[in-house]
Amino acid sequence: MQNIIDKRIRAALFRDRLSQAMTRAKTTQSALSRDTGVDRSTISQLLTGEGARLPNAHVVGSCATALGVSADWLLGLSDRPESAADLLAHSLSLTEAPRALVDEQIFAWHREAAGYKIRHVPAGLPDMLKTRAMLEWEYTPQLGRTAEQAINASADRLDWMRQSRSDYEMALPLFEMQSFAAATGYYADLPAQIRHDQIDHLLTLCDALYPRLRTYLYDARRLYSAPVTIFGPLLAVLYVGRNYLAFRDTARITAFTTHFDQLVREATVTARALPDHLETLRSEIA
Repeated sequence: MQNIIDKRIRAALFRDRLSQAMTRAKTTQSALSRDTGVDRSTISQLLTGEGARLPNAHVVGSCATALGVSADWLLGLSDRPESAADLLAHSLSLTEAPRALVDEQIFAWHREAAGYKIRHVPAGLPDMLKTRAMLEWEYTPQLGRTAEQAINASADRLDWMRQSRSDYEMALPLFEMQSFAAATGYYADLPAQIRHDQIDHLLTLCDALYPRLRTYLYDARRLYSAPVTIFGPLLAVLYVGRNYLAFRDTARITAFTTHFDQLVREATVTARALPDHLETLRSEIA
């Protein structure tokens, strides 16, 4: 008996949603018949008939395509009327990423997430925590005169963080700080004075901004992370080099958040221990 009731409810829901979709699409029974290749009498029966019978999959699919909704929604299997393609387009977007984080899109995402915790795995040392000398060494060869924009943008980001209501958590691979201090890899030929002053700057920021800014170092031999920023429950942005891949669906944001929280939970150097680790690295700079 329960199955019969369920079928009747679903059939009634299908009729109601088909009518809603036609109203939104401003279409008639005759127009829908032409667009789907289904007899007009069948369309009329779908809208006005009674009982527990549902149309076959071909008819449901044709109506959904013609009306720009999902078949699952028509059948009561989903509360979202958008098609799968529309849902994907809404939940996933691709945005161009500049060499330095000077674009307004980044600021827009930060402002949107004001008040939420922001979790960040940067591609290297975070720009907003760098000294001016460090930014000049890094960006001037590639950006020339526009390096000043990168420097100003980094300062603006730090000022925003100081004034916002958002907590900010960062997770970096342990080797990033070690490579920086030793001037190896990406940081080869970075002058010792810049490295020394940069660590002093990080120590100052740790003291001034903790606990609203918390930075953790994880062992990349055990854990891996691509550069990603999670803006509270609103948005997760994956950095892929030339572009940002932005996700807005709850399932993926939750997955990225769980991933980040694992980096923090298993960090080799915690936010509390970071100043002592930085002091050690500074003492090793020749």
